[in-house]
Amino acid sequence: MTLKVQADRTLVRTTGRSVRYALLSFAAPDAPRASARQPLSVAFVIDRSGSMGGSKINLARDAVVQALKMLNASDRFAVVSYDEQVDVLVPSTLATSEAVRNAIIQVQHLQARGSTDLGGGWLKGCEQLAGFIDQQQIARCLLLSDGLANHGITEPGELARHAAELRERGVTTSTIGLGVDFDERLLEGLSRAGAGHFYFVETPVQIPDCLTSELGEALQVVARDAAVTVRAADGITVETLNRFSLDTNADGQVSIRLGDLASRQEVSLVLRLTFPTGKEGEARRAVFGVTDAQNAINEPDAEIAWTFADHRANDRQSRNAVVDLAVAQLYAAQAQAEALELNRAGRFEEAIARLERAALRIEQYAGNDRLLRAVVVQLRERHEVYAMPMSAMRSKSEHFASANAASMRGSDGKARRR
Repeated sequence: MTLKVQADRTLVRTTGRSVRYALLSFAAPDAPRASARQPLSVAFVIDRSGSMGGSKINLARDAVVQALKMLNASDRFAVVSYDEQVDVLVPSTLATSEAVRNAIIQVQHLQARGSTDLGGGWLKGCEQLAGFIDQQQIARCLLLSDGLANHGITEPGELARHAAELRERGVTTSTIGLGVDFDERLLEGLSRAGAGHFYFVETPVQIPDCLTSELGEALQVVARDAAVTVRAADGITVETLNRFSLDTNADGQVSIRLGDLASRQEVSLVLRLTFPTGKEGEARRAVFGVTDAQNAINEPDAEIAWTFADHRANDRQSRNAVVDLAVAQLYAAQAQAEALELNRAGRFEEAIARLERAALRIEQYAGNDRLLRAVVVQLRERHEVYAMPMSAMRSKSEHFASANAASMRGSDGKARRR
């Protein structure tokens, strides 16, 4: 699918500080035939603390067994389990038939017990991957937990720093949180810093689908370390409303890092551009492109020009409803995430006020647009929920929804596919 960039409006004020939005969209290419895909190196890291007893550990075992059967002999895998003690059940090995059979036996003996050294288990899984990093191999650590990190490294910021460092070395981290007791901010922060994906699993029966779907996505990666690039005219500042890291090089080119993209994955990214002062009739341009580590995406760059005009012309210009809706949805997700933190702190009136500010902002330009007005209604319908303490399950559900909206994922946390 061709790279497409749309602006919400193309006139900006001569007096400066105009904010305009650009919606960039494209789809990753099709996966090559199975025999031509890049090999995968994966580490399954499974929480076996006492809270994982019963159906949770049974379904976690089943999920890993299903996932192991998806690999072929050119892939590598490792299996790590942890409570307060970390054990490498299967060191990194090629996924031959014999190795998979032996691993399944090890996994089926996994039992729940003890505390939760989440950091130690995760780092041990990454260690298994780091010993076999190869430019031709995709390395992904899949962490499943239902509890809090209460042993070893427990500070979310420190774990996120490790994840970012491992990302630079080529190791991606994806996390799956199960039930009501895990720390969603820690697991989502870990996956975001590690360029992976975060999933919330309400009931144990969802574990196999979630784990195998994430592995299936990794097996269909077609673009490594993809990024959107923006070369904007002097004086224009560029930000993103999505939850991706943004870098600016010495030449002023901005890069928004998307991580790995799976076959036919749809990308939709909103950029916020702030303009300087300018003369009436003068144009300022920005060029948008997509890159990846192996040049798998070959989309030509796209360019948009904005023209300086007086206040009257700016006020009368038409708007792009498609861009407006994308912007509104992301501002709503941001407001929901911030309101959730206020709710958790018992600051209920402030939480409602945060939602209402977002609703009023969108309402200013919604007009009679049915979809934009629906975003406003949805924000106001949440007032009642945020006005009182939430259950742990509702809190996690709200967090997961806003995280997915901000990171281009579906409501189930999976990639949107063309």
